[in-house]
Amino acid sequence: MALPILICDDSSFARKAIARSLPDEWDVEICFAEHGKQAIEKIEQGLAHVLFLDLNMPVMDGYETMKVIRQRDLPTMVIVVSGDVQEEARKRVIEMGALDFIEKPIDNAKLFAILHKFGIYDGQSSSDQRQCSIKTGNSLEDKLDVFREMSNVAMGQAGNSLAKLLNIFVELPVPNVSIIHSNEIAMAIAEIDKNDAVSGVSKGFTSKNLRGEAVILFNDTHAKSLSALLHPDESSSQVQNTNDIKQDHLELEALMDVSNIIVGACLRGIAKQLDVDVTHTTPSILGLHCELSELVEENVSRWEELILVEIAYSMPSVNINFELLLLLPVDSLDLAFERFLSVREQ
Repeated sequence: MALPILICDDSSFARKAIARSLPDEWDVEICFAEHGKQAIEKIEQGLAHVLFLDLNMPVMDGYETMKVIRQRDLPTMVIVVSGDVQEEARKRVIEMGALDFIEKPIDNAKLFAILHKFGIYDGQSSSDQRQCSIKTGNSLEDKLDVFREMSNVAMGQAGNSLAKLLNIFVELPVPNVSIIHSNEIAMAIAEIDKNDAVSGVSKGFTSKNLRGEAVILFNDTHAKSLSALLHPDESSSQVQNTNDIKQDHLELEALMDVSNIIVGACLRGIAKQLDVDVTHTTPSILGLHCELSELVEENVSRWEELILVEIAYSMPSVNINFELLLLLPVDSLDLAFERFLSVREQ
């Protein structure tokens, strides 16, 4: 009798990637869920002897899903598959009852080792037939989904770098990927951050298959908090008593440091998935303590139509949030999609 397997991830590509990784000889019946609420319903229907669970999802994320599974004592074995590679994320899910944690993109060898370790499957470790039988589509939505998943993995690696620097857990969102016209940029960014006073840092990047601009936006309150966190030798009272030039310098230094870490790690994550070399410029200040509309109008994109990737990083323990935006010409979508699939097929 086939073993019921449930794969829960908001990305269609990620769901298929996990399904393709399962051993060929493993007699399983695979079903899918797009978020935790759907997963709980299917577990209660007996459709998930084993659950492969993402963490960053809409409606109900992986942490909330695991909490419900534990509260209701639902009969499923959970293996987390996530782009959030922070050590704290691994620790949390294990404490909540997950068997193990696999980082994205999924490592077949580690998957097979986990299945063997917990006595779930002990047969041959080949997935060639599943790889061939489960294909990725090539519609616009499929391409955006692949780009979103690629951004998700890169976002997680960047968040991990920031978490290590600050020794703080960074909450990661579901990246939002959309195609917009250049005259819609100001409106789109205004919807992201409605604060009157913001500071922005920009960093360009280019490769054979990808080029664009990364922009990080901080509101003034969070910029000050970030500066204090990165300069613990400067007490809050000292910072308040120092002159405006010194305070602006400390904030600028903090913004540049974080921008270098986040953008650098994110671009390395994308480059690794595409197996390309990405070069990038040194970060430049778009503005300090500016109105958002002023900052955007003076730095509007040079492309008529573009891909906008929105990633909102959050550190609630220290009340710091900021936005990372990736702006790319729309032709990058096809180039990245084709390169991404060719690398996966190697």
